[in-house]
Amino acid sequence: MNRPPNPSSYVAARRDGADIPDLHERCLSILREELVGAMGCTEPISLAFAGARARQVLGAMPDRVIAHCSGNMIKNVRCVTIPNSGNMMGIEAAVTLGIAGGNAEAGMEVLRDIDETHRQQMHRLLDEHRCQVRFLESDKPLHIALELWRGDEHVELEIQGAHTNIVRIVKNGVTLLDRRDEGEVPRHQTDRSCLSIERIKRFADEVAIEAIKPTLDRQIQCNMDIAYEGMAGDYGVGIGRIIRDSHPESVLMRMKAYTAAASEARMGGCEMPVIINSGSGNQGIASSVPVIVYAREKSLPQERLYRALAFANLLTIYQKEYIGRLSAFCGAVSASCSSGTALTYICGGTLKNIKDTIDNTLANIPGIICDGAKVSCAAKIATSLDAAVMAHEMAMRGQAYGAFTGILQGEIGATISSVGYIGRVGMVQTDREIIHLMIGH
Repeated sequence: MNRPPNPSSYVAARRDGADIPDLHERCLSILREELVGAMGCTEPISLAFAGARARQVLGAMPDRVIAHCSGNMIKNVRCVTIPNSGNMMGIEAAVTLGIAGGNAEAGMEVLRDIDETHRQQMHRLLDEHRCQVRFLESDKPLHIALELWRGDEHVELEIQGAHTNIVRIVKNGVTLLDRRDEGEVPRHQTDRSCLSIERIKRFADEVAIEAIKPTLDRQIQCNMDIAYEGMAGDYGVGIGRIIRDSHPESVLMRMKAYTAAASEARMGGCEMPVIINSGSGNQGIASSVPVIVYAREKSLPQERLYRALAFANLLTIYQKEYIGRLSAFCGAVSASCSSGTALTYICGGTLKNIKDTIDNTLANIPGIICDGAKVSCAAKIATSLDAAVMAHEMAMRGQAYGAFTGILQGEIGATISSVGYIGRVGMVQTDREIIHLMIGH
């Protein structure tokens, strides 16, 4: 994307769902593709997955490893605890733990079978300095290239665009896989161009609950389990308890508290899986936990919760299609905007109320930067939820910021596209400066 699309042409292409006869099937496929389980922060997990798969190809424990990582990968790994690692952090630990005992077939749950033997092997690899990290100059934010050696045996493995999207494998000079010319989108991925606010609402209104229940049941179970663990456990600064205790009778505060606690536990190395959204556990948490807590606090019917979660998840995916998986734009904004808008949806808001909630949120907080994954991401989620719920309350009272207020456009689709443009293109230099400040490159 080189520039924001023309608002009128954008809206003409995406105004309703009548031209998408298989809309339900596409939306169901998108939800199944994006709402998958992951242990821990997804960037170190991606490195562990790459390590596990590269060792699988090599067929032996390597003598030497070089991990070439893009700046966004480096900034999102350096400050988070790797699950099942014994409280380890860093690229070397993530890669070597994946090599030592990762299960590549488990995808984003690659570290679920790690035991003490594997941790000891990781420490041996680290103590012997077998893994080196090199900065990868790349225009792709999510980019990993691993090299493994065992004697004369040599394997290269490359991931781009998505956390488990392997685009190249070379062993001893023989190319086993090369899909770099296909771009950053995995081949199996359902086309997201069917998404628009109108179509997302239509799907959420009409989809059979039985079709979405299995996917959303796991999201509810996993993401609330880690929220409870975050509230009870010793992670970060205990922000969930601080928020809850400051205003114990407020539904909004409980929404913020449990959502922030889930994020803090995940960033702090909790081994429980999270159902992610658009490649991010924090986005999966922020897209779901506030809606679940609200529905439970209000004793709403389960069907309304399922429909609101389908709406929130698809709206997050829709927004992130324009921003990209990794950027200088904090994904908590997109996911929290979706949760706030899902409140408008679950409360019976009109299509205009829904659009107004999005506008009200994006008129307020589109400038929160991503300075890497870490426990303070929980605070950014809480702040973003504050703004999104305020946007919901404004919209339900018929109040909204008008078109062309700041970066708001004449149509909601054009606004989302323009915010995405800022995050993906406009903040490229910002991203470089953040990475420079964090890692000195």
